[in-house]
Amino acid sequence: MPKKISAIWAQDEQGLIGKEGSLPWSLPADLEHFKQTTTGHAMVMGRVTFEGMNKRVLPNRISIILTHDPDYQVADDRALVMHHVSEVLDWYNQQDKNLYVIGGGQLFSAFESHLDEIVRTDIHSRFEGDTYFPKGFDWSVFKETSMNDYERDAENPVDFTVRIFERREN
Repeated sequence: MPKKISAIWAQDEQGLIGKEGSLPWSLPADLEHFKQTTTGHAMVMGRVTFEGMNKRVLPNRISIILTHDPDYQVADDRALVMHHVSEVLDWYNQQDKNLYVIGGGQLFSAFESHLDEIVRTDIHSRFEGDTYFPKGFDWSVFKETSMNDYERDAENPVDFTVRIFERREN
């Protein structure tokens, strides 16, 4: 199976994706889906997203932190600090792992033209927060290829749907 660059995120009904650098909701089933999808691969995130995760490098994944700060450092061998999208793409092209763009909003825009796939969780509720998925994203170049509904339960307070979109052939 060829490697790919994917974006993966969860959003509420208004396109909200974050609050103060982290998630505005708690949905263990979606976090488990995220873990299963990204384990064994690489993830790229912005500095604010990384710091919103308490600078925690997730196990069994390579974390790439993209920042404009030339002095930014991470004290973990599983994390790479890069400063340009081109640097991330050069790294991606020299190895065999999938690359998952996990946020924040600026990174989804920065990698938009490079995405092969989108994995989007639609949360069927509204939350308070401060970061939204970019409004100008061009959805016309993607087609939905799968959809999986999750009903709320004792651990997951709201229904949500995981949708997968693939870039259309030219």
